[in-house]
Amino acid sequence: MSHPFPILMRRSEVIDMAEAVRRTGRSSKTITKYCRDYGIGRQIGSGVPIEISAPALEMVMHGLWDALELLREGNRSDSRVRRIYDHLGISPFE
Repeated sequence: MSHPFPILMRRSEVIDMAEAVRRTGRSSKTITKYCRDYGIGRQIGSGVPIEISAPALEMVMHGLWDALELLREGNRSDSRVRRIYDHLGISPFE
């Protein structure tokens, strides 16, 4: 099974596992699975904490697959992507 091309993340949109669990009410095991299955997180080495894209996680939680693919392509200007950034109160361009 191939894994999706990862989401490129800016510092302002990165959250850690504890915050992802808090926001979603899902377990860390489930969030880790989302990171692997949907390419919404990164871990640069064994034992290093996973960094998660808050906008991408929100898209997964709402089933916004078109927006997730646009974000994966780097398209932060599309209204479907901007809607999530606005919802989270962060800028897609910082």
